[in-house]
Amino acid sequence: MSKRKEITIENLEITDAGAEGICIGRHEGVVVFVPGVVPGDIVDVCARKKHSYYQAKVLRFVRYSPDRTEARCMHFGICGGCKWQQMPYKKHLYYKQKQVFEHFSRIGKFPFPEIRPILPSPSIYAYRDKIEYTFSSRKWLTKDELEQAEKLETRGLGFHLPGMFDKILDISYCHLHSETGNRIRNTVRDFCIANNFSFWDARLQEGLLRNLILRRSTTGDYMAIVVFREWTVQSEALLDFMRQEFPEITSLMYVINNKQNDSISDLEVKCHAGKPHMTEQMRDLQFKVSPLAFYQTNPEQALRLYEQVEQLAQIRPEETVYDLYTGTGTIALFAGRNAKKTIGIEYVESAVEDARNNARINHIENVEFVAGDMAKIFTDAFIAAHGTPDVVLTDPPRAGMHPQVIAQLLKIMPQRIVYVSCNSATQARDIALLSEKYEVTAVQPVDMFPHTHHVENVALLQRKDAAVQDTLPAAISE
Repeated sequence: MSKRKEITIENLEITDAGAEGICIGRHEGVVVFVPGVVPGDIVDVCARKKHSYYQAKVLRFVRYSPDRTEARCMHFGICGGCKWQQMPYKKHLYYKQKQVFEHFSRIGKFPFPEIRPILPSPSIYAYRDKIEYTFSSRKWLTKDELEQAEKLETRGLGFHLPGMFDKILDISYCHLHSETGNRIRNTVRDFCIANNFSFWDARLQEGLLRNLILRRSTTGDYMAIVVFREWTVQSEALLDFMRQEFPEITSLMYVINNKQNDSISDLEVKCHAGKPHMTEQMRDLQFKVSPLAFYQTNPEQALRLYEQVEQLAQIRPEETVYDLYTGTGTIALFAGRNAKKTIGIEYVESAVEDARNNARINHIENVEFVAGDMAKIFTDAFIAAHGTPDVVLTDPPRAGMHPQVIAQLLKIMPQRIVYVSCNSATQARDIALLSEKYEVTAVQPVDMFPHTHHVENVALLQRKDAAVQDTLPAAISE
């Protein structure tokens, strides 16, 4: 903060939880955003004016909130994740439901029914089935480490610190990860340091070790993906060590990434040992999950999410269904297998191949998957070739649906749209564009990400004339 523009605000009452896990107070009618606090705290802060609001940091806690609890994680407050660990879980749910309401009210500004109570996660710790760690030669050094007389070890394996591309927080224990995952991460880091492996330096763009991605499934499969800058004797030595040290790893994979960025979606993933995929189970369905394929990070809660989609969609045997942004086909196969025909569309070709394999594995023959850019493929010609859908399921990325996709939906007018979103703000924006011809008849938040501000939300949109059409006699309706 610039000292010239700072002011001190005393006895600021924190009244609400805001975006990105940052909480809110008000000073002389102006919003003050404060990290590291919970609603009910009273604090002294130093603040800097930013247009129509203040950004602040805590100087002193005057009084702690009765809703404050002790964070379990030793890294809390430094690590950028799990910003709500200092609040009881029931408060997480309250503010997530409130977030959906405010996004629909303030951004969407369309009529919607009373929001159904948010579905809590069965597990609030060790629920993530995928975590990505970064190797770095520039780990964040604590005050105690800086005061040590002996030479410091600057290599670490952990998470990027907020706003810092070149530094990571070395993680000793992540409570969102399994015991096995924590043991693998720590053992791999210690082995690589002991054997003097070079860790990635994002500034100099050098170093052998770049990333460690760990995935697990509810069936007991465990996948480890090591990202190297190049293939060397040390690369092979690390993989051989992991294969011998961790028999629970059923898929040991590696990637060579010599690019300037960490994205590996365009790179080949090679199998060093074990299977080239994991297997997930959801009710009576099995899903093959390849290394780069998307699968819900909280698989136990994903079942409850998909059950909500299934119940709201109310798909009938005579109906045609489209599943937009289908990924590996989980929603299409789970909710669309009883339709006359279901078409899944997905941009990532490897995910589409997984989806097709998943259909074969589960002997589902009425679901077809197509690879392509959604905005380019979802055209009049595509509709003519595959039929006009009665129901559309859509689960887009956080940015929401492309305007051309929304325009096409308004053109083809399916009777029902079930919109699943991990970002209720962009969901509200998209529904507002659809609200000319659709009404929201059900809203169901689902907590997929405990200890974070993120919330999954399912909305049912019905064509405004659909209810009337359904009540007409068949002869008139036709």
